Amino acid sequence: MSLPRLEGRSRMAERSAPPSLESTAVEATADSCPSWDDVVTLHGARVYRLAYRLTGNRHDAEDLSQEVFVRVFRSLSQYTPGTFEGWLHRITTNLFLDLVRRRARIRFDALPDDAADRLRGREPSPAEHHADRSFDADVQAALDRLSPDFRAAVVLCDVEGLTYDEIAAVLDIKIGTVRSRIHRGRAQLRADLAHRAPRTATRLPATEPLAAPGRAGEQAW
Repeated sequence: MSLPRLEGRSRMAERSAPPSLESTAVEATADSCPSWDDVVTLHGARVYRLAYRLTGNRHDAEDLSQEVFVRVFRSLSQYTPGTFEGWLHRITTNLFLDLVRRRARIRFDALPDDAADRLRGREPSPAEHHADRSFDADVQAALDRLSPDFRAAVVLCDVEGLTYDEIAAVLDIKIGTVRSRIHRGRAQLRADLAHRAPRTATRLPATEPLAAPGRAGEQAW
């Protein structure tokens, strides 16, 4: 069965981005540290997109994005120049998994009436609106039904375009575990989206698989 393509893979667009990706962190090692607005402007859309794919809803994505930038801003002066994008992936994914674990231990009461005051207090940016609309609703719902560990691995691979080695570094797990989680997550997605399979006996040509850099020829599902 050919599944819908996962849109919004950051690597295809961002590999051609200007070399300003590392500039925020590099500036932090100089005398003056970049402002909160500088950090959010440069990296806000990227972090929100990943947070939305992991959490599956705008409210949690906004809260998670805020928490990510608090962590990033506090840690900029200690950042060692390297792969800043990978650092963002690691912080966002680990905070998401921490959130899931907390919610597994604590039963949350209804949100108070003033809960909206804790939000960012602004409308989502055009990039965030596009990310919300462009991702297939059925695929997002199927992602939401994956276990958090499987979801993180699949999103990092098939949405963010990371290699298995990069995912292993982000999640701090062995590459064999990465392969297992992605394989099992994709199998569950295929089962959940079986209703999308063509109902005709005619065999349709397979679509081009999604392959992260360095893994040409691997099936995305």
